[in-house]
Formats: sequence, C-alpha cells, structure tokens
Amino acid sequence: MQLAVYVLGREVAALEQAGDFKSVLSYRADVAAEDFVSLTMPVRTESYVWDDQLPPVLQMNLPEGYLLQVLQEQFGPQIGASPMALLSVIGRNMVGRLQVAAKGADLTQPAKPFEVAALLKGDNSEAAFAALVREHATSGVSGVVPKFLDAQARDGSPLAPHQKASLVTRRHIIKGASAQLPFVALNEHLCMQVAGRVMPTAKTEVSDDGQALVVDRFDVDEQGQACWGMEDFCSLLGLRPAAKYDTTWERIARAVRDHVPGTQRLETYRRLATTLLLTYALRNADCHAKNLALRYTSRADVHLSPAYDMLTTGVYAGFQHNPPAIEFMGKKTWLPGKNLQKFMAATFGIQPKEQQQMVQAISDAVAEVGLLVRHAMAQHPGFEDIGKRMLLAWADGVRGLRDQRVYAMPDWTGRTAFEDFSPPPKLMTSQEKIGRSPLLGKR
Repeated sequence: MQLAVYVLGREVAALEQAGDFKSVLSYRADVAAEDFVSLTMPVRTESYVWDDQLPPVLQMNLPEGYLLQVLQEQFGPQIGASPMALLSVIGRNMVGRLQVAAKGADLTQPAKPFEVAALLKGDNSEAAFAALVREHATSGVSGVVPKFLDAQARDGSPLAPHQKASLVTRRHIIKGASAQLPFVALNEHLCMQVAGRVMPTAKTEVSDDGQALVVDRFDVDEQGQACWGMEDFCSLLGLRPAAKYDTTWERIARAVRDHVPGTQRLETYRRLATTLLLTYALRNADCHAKNLALRYTSRADVHLSPAYDMLTTGVYAGFQHNPPAIEFMGKKTWLPGKNLQKFMAATFGIQPKEQQQMVQAISDAVAEVGLLVRHAMAQHPGFEDIGKRMLLAWADGVRGLRDQRVYAMPDWTGRTAFEDFSPPPKLMTSQEKIGRSPLLGKR
C-alpha cells in the first residue's frame, strides 16, 4: 500500500510499507524546506526508513482503545487491520497540519463523521453517528478520557444541544464520561480552569449535566482550517503511543533543546516547569508524553502547545495510588523533596525564587477554582464525593509543594472552599491476586 502525505493541503511525500514491520517515507523532489512532515524529519533526498509500521508522527494520530478495536474489526476484512490501512481511513482528519490519503485525493472534501458511522453501523444518518459517539464516549476511545474528534463544520454553540454536541463544529474535540470515570469531563474542566490562570491552555466548556466536555482545538484557525503543526513528545522522542509513560522529564527537556529555537527556549521551559508543578498541585498522574506537545508554523516558530488533558486522577477507584506518569532524577514520587527545586533549576534554568512565584500563583489559582468545585458539588449531587476528593487532593498537592522539605513557603489555607465538608467514602482497592485461578476455592 502507498499513501500520499500532505502538509497544509500540499502533497509533500509518499509513504509505503516495506515488508511487515517497516515503513518508508520519501519526500518529493520539489518540496520546500518548510514543508517538513515532522520536526524530526527535515526535508531531504534520502528516504526515511522506520523499523515500524508507521513513522512516530503518523502513529500519533491513530485512535487508541475501543475505537481502534472497532475500526480494526469493521475495516479489517475489507482493507486489513494494519496501522497503514487504518491511516488510509482516518488520515484526512488528523490533529495538526498533516493529512494522509490516496495520491491525488480531493482534500477539500473531508469524510463527514456520519459517513464514518455508516461504514461502522450500516446506517448513513446523523442519528446513527450520534449513537456511535455516545457508544464510544462510554467505552474509552483514547487514553484515560474518552474522546472523539469531530470533522463536520456547523454554526452555533458547541454545547447546544448536548445530545448533538459531537456534530457541531470541526474546531473542537468532544469528550465524554464513562461508568468507571463519572464526571471525568467536569473534573478535567475544573483542572483546566486552574491551569488557565497560570499558563496558556486549550479552552474548555462543560455540558449542563457535567458529563461532556468540548475542547477548542488549537491546531486550526477560526474557520477550522489547519494552520499549525503539532507533535506530542511520543513523536518527538520516537516512541510508540503505547510507550507514553516510558520517558523522563530529562528526555523531554533535551527534545525541547533540539527542536525549539534559542529565543523561545526559556519560555518553553517555563511552561514545562509550570506544567510539572501543576501535575503535583492537581495530583495529575496522567501527564505523559502524549499529553505534552510542541506547536509550530516553521522551524523558527516552535513553542510548547497550550496545556490540555489535565485531570485529578486519584479521585477514581483504581487510580488513587498511581504515581506521577513521568519520572525525573530516576524517581516517580509525590514526595520529591528538594529534588524538585534542584531539578527545575538545573534542567529548565528556572531559579528557586521564580519557582516559588510559580507555586504561589498555582496556590492562588487552586484557591479560586476551589469555589467552582463547591458550586459544582451543589449543582450535581452525583459529583459531590468526587468534588470532595478533588478538593482534598488539591489541598494535599499545594501543601506538599509549600512544605518545608520542598519550597518552604508559608502555610496555605485555601479559603472556605476547602473547609466544612464531611469526608468522602473511602475508595475501594482491588484485592485481585494476579495468577490466582478463579476456580480455586476461597480460604
């Protein structure tokens, strides 16, 4: 199979399989230097050969989880279930400035989402598509938070009505909750409210019932047309998406040094430092290599993308004991001590005094958004216990940063939002023993 790769609608390269486990990308002879496919793959005459079925920058856009399984089952009998085959199906609707399609394809007519629904369900209707999205939104489409990338452009608010939110605009990503992760959309929205007070973030809106989240895409312009390239750190580090937890903050910092121009590097490191501190303050154990990305228009204009996918993970059973997703100085721990301060000074160039200012700004943001959490608890009775756990986790996170063993800052109270509520029920811990047969009798 051979596919064409496009940058902002211009055909720039050919992609083909070489055997079962290799892929080859070859640039066209007339491609401009700025039409590179990846920051790691500058335009050159020699082909790029990967010992994998797709280059990392294209693996980045493949669906994960349940949606991947559905696509493999439905399209496999017709075109095969290889990553290349799946890319031929979804390649015209990807995050960033890349598109992949058959050579000479009309990219001005992207596949409509309900046409994909027709392929999956045999029913070419918007109702079928809406049902498909709802099904995926309760089954874990990608990562911890189920999500669906909408491809159809319409006018109106992206949240009105909630049942049709997945069909409103190609300028948004729609996320839903699940039985395992109730109110995860509201959880993420509130975490993003904290982050938005201290750094650039993707804009989010949450539905009235707290179960659906609309995230503004920051790789497209006002009309929904792609204008920025975007690569997550799995792509930049040459990792498969499944290896998103298998990296370090040191490697991420080196990738920034390799790809971000010197004039923009310190600001990029500041944003990374703020992200790392937010990870501790919000107790976000899902800040991995796919949830950090660079955004660019050219090699001279590369920055850390706005923050996205922030979540307080420990409020859900099964996630409450997870450590931070990315290690530094060889450890993953919520009790980093002075190592956190030393690491950020040595690796990001952020001195302790500025780090303390960042911690204070985050503390103030958490205190402000804590009031929004209490409001959400009153508005959504089913969210009450989750909201309590979020407040407790945030208070623990902020106080941990301000502790004598980390930044030695004055005590933090967090205002009334963090007081006067009963403790939530304790989360259940799985007692399952790996390797024990269910046929054995209980002792």
